[in-house]
Amino acid sequence: MKEKILVTEEIAPGAIEILEKDFEVDIKKGLTSEELKQIIGNYDAVIIRSATRLTEDIIEKANGLKVIGRAGIGVDNIDVKAATQKGIIVVNAPMSNTVSAAEHTLALLMAVARKIPQANQSLKNGKWERSRFKGIELDGKTVGIVGLGKIGFLVAKKALGLGMKVAAFDPFVSEDRFHQLGIKRANTLEDLYKVSDFITIHLPKNKDTIGMFNKDEFYKMKKGTIVLNVARGGIIVENDLAEAIKEGHIRGAGIDVFENEPCSYSPLFELEEVVCTPHLGASTTEAQDKAGITIAEQVSTVLKGGIATFAVNIPSVEPETMKLISPFFELCENMGSLFAGLFEGNLEEIEVGFYGKVSEYDTRFLTCMILVKILEKYSEESVNLVNVNLIAQQYGLKVEEIKSSQSKDYINLITLKGKGKDSELSISGTITGKKNKPRFIAIDKFEIDMVPSKYMAFIRYEDVPGQIGKIGTAFGKLNVNIASMHVGRKKIGGDAVMGLNLDREVTPDMLEEFKKLSGFENIKFVTLY
Repeated sequence: MKEKILVTEEIAPGAIEILEKDFEVDIKKGLTSEELKQIIGNYDAVIIRSATRLTEDIIEKANGLKVIGRAGIGVDNIDVKAATQKGIIVVNAPMSNTVSAAEHTLALLMAVARKIPQANQSLKNGKWERSRFKGIELDGKTVGIVGLGKIGFLVAKKALGLGMKVAAFDPFVSEDRFHQLGIKRANTLEDLYKVSDFITIHLPKNKDTIGMFNKDEFYKMKKGTIVLNVARGGIIVENDLAEAIKEGHIRGAGIDVFENEPCSYSPLFELEEVVCTPHLGASTTEAQDKAGITIAEQVSTVLKGGIATFAVNIPSVEPETMKLISPFFELCENMGSLFAGLFEGNLEEIEVGFYGKVSEYDTRFLTCMILVKILEKYSEESVNLVNVNLIAQQYGLKVEEIKSSQSKDYINLITLKGKGKDSELSISGTITGKKNKPRFIAIDKFEIDMVPSKYMAFIRYEDVPGQIGKIGTAFGKLNVNIASMHVGRKKIGGDAVMGLNLDREVTPDMLEEFKKLSGFENIKFVTLY
């Protein structure tokens, strides 16, 4: 009896042909959540696009499901954790829309620069307003790219072909990679703003990037900058962008993605200076065909017992190894998240050290867990345990594992060191007790014994009397409760590091207020996720 595949949205006819060679295929479009819940248990695989949502309660009913195929890049509409817990492989088609998204970015750039949609509408309304639609040339102008992954890379290549200058900000792309591309590296966003006439965003949507481009960022940009977003909605605060345009600081914008989609209203819709499209970045015949065919091949491979190239959630690890290394999972994720939150500047090298008992195991999976947490902060792609090494390679990031059975003070010790052109950071951690609780035991050679928590703060300061009181008082005035406090120092009166477990998140506004109240400038707030 043939295995059954459910297809809930339109995919390329060629993809259906691939699937029908070996499997029984049911195409059922427009299913409600309840309808999907009723029938999903009858299938071995399901293929979706962006409109179908596979939530935990639906996946719970998928008792026979072996694989979920997402014909596209993003898997935001799939509860990947629920699928993983149920043993369902999730695959996507990450390469399918790269060219289309890059081309759409440049199409919007040109449309805004030359006011093409506005002129088109005016002319069709019977007006001849040549002077009203004076634009700007691209030749010699600088496009600033935030996020130099696959799409950002293609935008850079195509912009250079138009005679534009290109600068980019991406702390995880190596210096060599920038030289290969022949583009200018910006060490900070502020450096990028100073030289850019256009800013185009190619970042993932996550805790760190939601609302990243707000009023403060727009007013750091040069007056007359044009802003583009063909990445993810919510990275730009639409109200703030609209205000910056109305006030004349931002010249215009090209926006393909929105905070809420489908989007029927945005303050940007009211502005003539903004060209908007309804999430068309991947909407080309070629991209749709690539996505469908890629996902059909991936699903077919999994059902036939093979290893999927673009699996999102199931890396290849022996069950025995997984059992041995599983006590270190939480520690590795915490160390990666902490590193991503504390490291500044451009990252070029990472060294992960395993000492003591843990050094006897195959630790490649643990290194991947750390890398995922570091790279997902900036990569425009969905970073996972399967593709993380490839993404690190594409960024030119050098990753080294070192091992030793010798561990001076701990049965198990994991270290993480990162280096860039002007920055360096090291973190050490271990696990303790029957429940394998993770602990941070050193930060930048300062010994510190600290249990990770969701909200944390780290302060570097001069170790003189009265400092701890200032910190506690400032947090008290901000109504932030300190759950615990840990101090690491090398010598009395020298530099010290304080780690704080907090009961709530500290917003950027609260951070600025804390600096004013306490007088401490060298402080970082980190949220583990």
